[in-house]
Amino acid sequence: MAKTFYITTPIYYVNDRPHIGHASTTVWADVQARYRRLKGEKTFFLTGLDEHGMKVQQAAEKRGVPPQRHCDEMSIYFKELWKELNIACDDFIRTTEPRHKAVVQKVLSALHAKGAVYKKSYQGWYSKSMEQFVTEKEKVDGRFPAHFGEVIELMEENYFFRMSEHQAWLVDMIRQNPEWIQPENRRNEILGMLQKPLEDLCISRPANRLSWGIPLPFDPDYVTYVWFDALLNYITGAGYGEERFSGNWPADLHLIAKDILTPHAVYWPTMLHAMDVPMPRKILAHGWWLMDREKMSKSLGNVVRPSDYIAKYGADALRYFICRELQPATDTDFTGERFLQRFNADLANDLGNLVNRSLSMLQRFRDGKVPAPSVPAACDDDLTATIRETTEAFRREMEGVSYGRALESLWRLVTRANRYVDENAPWKLAKDSAQAGRLDTVMYWLIQAGAQLIRPLYPVMPETGRKIAEQFNAAQLLEDGRASETLELLPPGHAIGKPSPLFPRVELKK
Repeated sequence: MAKTFYITTPIYYVNDRPHIGHASTTVWADVQARYRRLKGEKTFFLTGLDEHGMKVQQAAEKRGVPPQRHCDEMSIYFKELWKELNIACDDFIRTTEPRHKAVVQKVLSALHAKGAVYKKSYQGWYSKSMEQFVTEKEKVDGRFPAHFGEVIELMEENYFFRMSEHQAWLVDMIRQNPEWIQPENRRNEILGMLQKPLEDLCISRPANRLSWGIPLPFDPDYVTYVWFDALLNYITGAGYGEERFSGNWPADLHLIAKDILTPHAVYWPTMLHAMDVPMPRKILAHGWWLMDREKMSKSLGNVVRPSDYIAKYGADALRYFICRELQPATDTDFTGERFLQRFNADLANDLGNLVNRSLSMLQRFRDGKVPAPSVPAACDDDLTATIRETTEAFRREMEGVSYGRALESLWRLVTRANRYVDENAPWKLAKDSAQAGRLDTVMYWLIQAGAQLIRPLYPVMPETGRKIAEQFNAAQLLEDGRASETLELLPPGHAIGKPSPLFPRVELKK
């Protein structure tokens, strides 16, 4: 039996409502899951919420409600946004669920029994916002980076996981599997970090300081450190301890943002290694969205709310912008101006114009039925070559989760097809009966080019993909696993549906 393609997002803190950062990673995962399903692969897509820890406890206290009620209420905002964005996850996990608590305590008991967990006193630097101890080696120019937030000196007794025992193994594993951490600059970052001795990981918090967490099964005076708890969600969702686990695990792709790379590329693999559980196959840590070259944050008041854009321009427009603009290796500025430029140029002018005029001309000149082509001209051969090249490039980049490049390659076909219309001017050919054969050929290949866009567009813009399929009367092209290797998807005589505009152009204010 073929293994399921298993893809995950991070599980998101419920200390506040979701913003564009949460939406972006989840859209990226959804796009890959839809792409895999469309290829006919059995796919499992997990996302969810991290509901324990100090930040969640403090957020609940600030609102004057119990932590569980706070989590229940905040979870609604995430589920509503995922619905607005057409996120088609297979499971939505919450760390307050009994199934997850059981897995966490099972793992802790096993590690404690084999001596991988021990108790000691510790004094060091503690990041309140990251909810983790940090070390001097993480300072930059003598100071802790801004994303650590307030860092205080703290001394207390806690339980520790013997993470340092796995350092040599981890370094060898990363070096022997260069594709395991992506992109390359993130891999180099982790290898650089591992040049210094790795300390053991504090995996508990005293219950008298933090009550909102999963109790340690061997010491109820302590709760589980939120990161140790949260990372285990990936095996909980995959069915750890159940028969289905072997068909789901290992995860094929952990999608995260770069600020949580260390827990995923250091804590998580060492935990799995100690548990004798196979490693995930790839970790991809993408860059941040910036606003005026600064990381978005609630405190700075520069957070983008996805619902605002969805309400004005639709979910597909936002999904397209996220996939086209957000970069794996670098940070990206999010501006309303850039969004509208993409909306007007790419979606309204390029894609929308191509689909609408192709179908409208077919209705007008050939009664809405695909004609049979005659002998091709040089520009026909060039168009078909572009179809082959761009669709293959799209597949290659999608497999590598390089969505910006994938869409850039697909838009080469959109651009070439629009130019093909201008070069051949079907409206002129239609006026000359002697050019009837040429008009048939032009309309035939123009329709084939448009049909070739349906499947590639669907994972990124599912509503738009369906609309185009409906207008081409080609819903069969979105059937799971249907091959689309052929150039000619719609045969002569195929009747199209009714064309209608996809993206109305937005007038920019001066």
